Amino acid sequence: MSKQRRYEVTDTQWEQLRKYFPQRKAGDRGRPRNEDRPILNGILWIMRTGAPWEDLPERYGAKSTVYDRFVLWQKSGLFAKILEELGEEADLENIGMDSTSVDAHQHSAGAKKGAENAETQQHIGVSRGGKTTKIFAIVDALGNPIHVHLVAGNVHDSKEAEPSLTSVQLGEGTTVLADKAFGSKAIRAFITSSGAEYCIPPKANEIPWYYDKHLYKERHLVECFFQKLKQYRGIATRFCKLAFRFLAFVQLASVMIWLA
Repeated sequence: MSKQRRYEVTDTQWEQLRKYFPQRKAGDRGRPRNEDRPILNGILWIMRTGAPWEDLPERYGAKSTVYDRFVLWQKSGLFAKILEELGEEADLENIGMDSTSVDAHQHSAGAKKGAENAETQQHIGVSRGGKTTKIFAIVDALGNPIHVHLVAGNVHDSKEAEPSLTSVQLGEGTTVLADKAFGSKAIRAFITSSGAEYCIPPKANEIPWYYDKHLYKERHLVECFFQKLKQYRGIATRFCKLAFRFLAFVQLASVMIWLA
C-alpha cells in the first residue's frame, strides 16, 4: 500500500466519498477504469500547489486522464452534489455570510467572449485592487460551508445576499450573522420575512438598531472558512480561465473542509 501523502484523502474520508463515484460492476466490458481515489488526489495536488496540470506528478496517473476526469466530474455537478448533501447535516442555529476576494492571475484572462451564460461568464472584475474574483459563502454554526458561488470582484456584497440566502432553509431558530455591508433595510426585511433573525451592526450614518455584540463575535467562523479555503494555492490565486472550473475547485475544497 502506498504511503499516505500530505493533503491526500485519508481512508476515513474516502469511505465517506466513494459512494459518490461510479463503481465498476462485475461483468462490465471495456478498458478497466482507473481508480478514482488517486485521480481525486491528483486534483487536490493541483489545488494545493496552484501548479499547472502539466506539472502533475506521475504517481497520480496520466495528466490527461486526471484532467479529463476532473472536467467530467465538474460537468456532472459531482462536487456540488456532495457539498449539497453534506449541507443537509448543517447546524443552522447561526449562519455566517460574507465574501472574500482572490486575485485573478494573468493566466485566467483570455477566455472566449460570448453571450452571458454559465459557460462564458468569467466573474472577473476590475477595481482598485486589480482584477479579482469574489467567493461568496454561507457557513453554518460550526463554520462548515453550506453555500458557495462566484461573482466579479467589483460586485457589491449586498446584491448577493438575498439570492444566496434562498439556498438556505431559513426559519425560526436561525440567526444570520453578517457585517455592515448586509445591513440594508431590504436584506433585513428578507431575513425576518423568512422567519429568521439577523445579527448585523448598523452603519454610522443609519438609524441604529439593536444587535447582540456577543453573538456577533461568532461571525469569525466565516472568516476562518476563507482562511482554510485559501490554504489551497490554486484557490488563493485564480489561474482558471473558466469560472465554472474555478468554482469546482472551491466546491471540492469546501467538501474537504467538511470532512477534515
